[in-house]
Amino acid sequence: MKKALVIVDMQEVFYTLPENHLYRKDELADRINVLIGKARSASVPVVFIQHTSSDPGDEFYPGSPDWQLYHGLARHEDDTVIRKTTWDAFHETELPDFLQKQGVEQLVFAGAQTEFCLDTTIRAAYSHGYKRNLVAKDCHSTLDSSVLPASKIIEHHENIWNGRFASLQPMEAIAF
Repeated sequence: MKKALVIVDMQEVFYTLPENHLYRKDELADRINVLIGKARSASVPVVFIQHTSSDPGDEFYPGSPDWQLYHGLARHEDDTVIRKTTWDAFHETELPDFLQKQGVEQLVFAGAQTEFCLDTTIRAAYSHGYKRNLVAKDCHSTLDSSVLPASKIIEHHENIWNGRFASLQPMEAIAF
């Protein structure tokens, strides 16, 4: 089964602004880089999703320093980067066509934010016919909210995804 690694919204804003620091941000980047290395070793496409805003004052505005993909990721120039303007990486983007042209049947997800763009994209993937997806445990993160700490948001979403929209696996167990 042909796979693709999809890394959602791992952008500088989550590393440069203290109020936006992801839960376990440094460990997260290191673990995603291990996953990227595993995908590359198996010649699996690595796709970076990049959130984009049309508001010049927004941190996700194209060209702004915070909008850039996180510099600590093991990204190659020939990796596919797909920009999105909503929480759903499938909505009005090139992602569906890219995956179809590559013959991808299974997606492996990592990135941010757990309860926003990652969750929406995982559910959209399921709706687009990708029924056997994987989420790399400890390779996604979010921020504390006014209601729950990031660790509880992550735990809650992993519980919802696992066995419904995707299978949750430790990064070490994911094989490409």
